[in-house]
Amino acid sequence: VRVVESGGGSVQPGGSLRLSCHASSGTITSFCMAWFREAPGKEREGVADIDTDGTTHYTDAVKGRFTISRDNAKHTLELQMNSLEPEDTAVYYCASKNPGSWCNTVNPLQEREYKYWGKGTQVTVSS
Repeated sequence: VRVVESGGGSVQPGGSLRLSCHASSGTITSFCMAWFREAPGKEREGVADIDTDGTTHYTDAVKGRFTISRDNAKHTLELQMNSLEPEDTAVYYCASKNPGSWCNTVNPLQEREYKYWGKGTQVTVSS
């Protein structure tokens, strides 16, 4: 599975951006997918995941502001980001588990569990 992100850019605080991730093969609903981010000087962290049944999970820092979703017909994973803050500045990565793998609901967004990664897209929030 190859995943490619798009949609990053620069925005002022309070603004919105929508990220997309295209998966090259398979039925996108058949595996757990997620967004991670890596801010300057910080470790990569999980942002949100979506399971095979559509169940979603968000890290506390983005709850109520970000929405993860899938467009099955287009084989894309999306992340709608609203009310962006300077602290959201990071490189955002799309990641996928193996086909048929569910998301981890006990310890979600464990980086080591994701096998396929995109190269990332930069999101900058600044006035």
